[in-house]
Amino acid sequence: MARLVSLWLPRWSTDRLRRQMHSCAPPPEAPLILKGTDGRRRVVVAVDRAARQAGLYPGMALTKAQALVAGLAIHDADPQADRDGLERLAQWALRTFSPLVAVDPPDGLVMDVTGAAHLKGGETALLDGLIQALAAQGIEARAALAGTWGAAHALARFSPGSSVITTPGEEDRRLPDLPIAALRLPADTVHSLNLLGFQSIGELAAQPRAPLVHRFGPDIARRLDQLFGRLNEPIDPVHLPDITEVTRVFAEPIGAPETLARYTGKLTAQICDRLDSKNLGATQLDLMFHRVDNRIEAVRIGMARPVRDAGRLTRLLCDQLETVDPGFGIERMRLVVTGAEPLALAQSSTLDTPGDTAGAGLSSLIDTLSNRIGAERIYRLYPAESDVPERCAHRRSPLEAEDARTDIWPRHWPRPVRLFARPEPITTLGLLPDYPPRAFTWRGARHQVIAADGPERIFGEWWKRDPEIHAVRDYFRVEIETGARYWLFRSGDGEDHRTGTRGWFLHGVFA
Repeated sequence: MARLVSLWLPRWSTDRLRRQMHSCAPPPEAPLILKGTDGRRRVVVAVDRAARQAGLYPGMALTKAQALVAGLAIHDADPQADRDGLERLAQWALRTFSPLVAVDPPDGLVMDVTGAAHLKGGETALLDGLIQALAAQGIEARAALAGTWGAAHALARFSPGSSVITTPGEEDRRLPDLPIAALRLPADTVHSLNLLGFQSIGELAAQPRAPLVHRFGPDIARRLDQLFGRLNEPIDPVHLPDITEVTRVFAEPIGAPETLARYTGKLTAQICDRLDSKNLGATQLDLMFHRVDNRIEAVRIGMARPVRDAGRLTRLLCDQLETVDPGFGIERMRLVVTGAEPLALAQSSTLDTPGDTAGAGLSSLIDTLSNRIGAERIYRLYPAESDVPERCAHRRSPLEAEDARTDIWPRHWPRPVRLFARPEPITTLGLLPDYPPRAFTWRGARHQVIAADGPERIFGEWWKRDPEIHAVRDYFRVEIETGARYWLFRSGDGEDHRTGTRGWFLHGVFA
């Protein structure tokens, strides 16, 4: 089942201009507009968020906008620069998020993430990471993930929230309520349909096709079929400049799994030869299958370290072939290196198999797990300089070198083997302020405390967050009647309300 992302950049023109101007750009709170011409009229072409809040909108006469807002920042619109910037953004998204990315002008992208979302920790993590990465660059974005390009495009632009993820059954319920403008029809067609009384997609879809086609042409029927997945809408992906790739064209379409696997191995051997001539190793590979119906299926694999072993890369790619739908046949296969790093030659023992190097076994295992369950789930914990338990460790690559500073964790107070991501509230029975609880209730079960040690007082890090200026936690190690040991803490010192709420929480479990 196809899964496509539509990325909408509602203020792309002004956001791009601000990034281009860098320090010379007006402050975010200052209204900014772009001007152009409509015949002989000078009009507003694009507005930023501040200008929109001030009552300005695209299509407004420029003189009216100047009269309404004093000190308005005005610049010339540059559609070609916007298009070029969108192309560069699509190339960045191709390297980072999806093997198939296309420009959806004038202010969007479309990405096919079928079989690739797991590399980013799942569909939700992929959308969140995409929006956050753009926000860090000063680009406002909204995204939707659905089964068709049309559905994702409509939901990204006409649904509340910055991200929307739908399933096929949910799409059938949500799409009919969207306005007709979500169908990507020309503005004059939408206006004419509104004059006839049609407001939503559901109302339009319920009408007989023949009168609509006779009056408005085939566009309405085509967009409705694309929206609900009855008509395929191929993606014309962008291509990276100066990349390493190999292609195999077939005289007759192929589709058998064993045939796909065999040619995958041949393409991988060719790509490794080209990488060898450049002293490079692949860190990310995209294998694309061009079907006879003009649709492209793609798989993506990522590696923790640069790899140039054809056998290993073939195994990783073949593990993903089950996600490929050959349809009526595949007429071309294309293998592209979308990530590469220098790979120096290493001396190996005569007992090693060809391609093996030191640490190759662990690296191969990590690559296999990452491509099956997601790279975000494979990591190694390293100590961090913080007394707050949830900040005393951070994630790094599992193949990163060991940190020499392992003594920054406190040794005089033991730490639990399992620390919860968020402390869980509990109800307690005990004395205040310096005693552990005699009993507590956690997840609906009551436990009697038979032994305890503490308190260990941990203060908030006031230099990081203002609310932690007076924050205090008192931690206790407790043992219950079954022998299980837990790490509890009380928020606050029990006397001053500024130090905490006096609530009790369970934060970890000892071995």
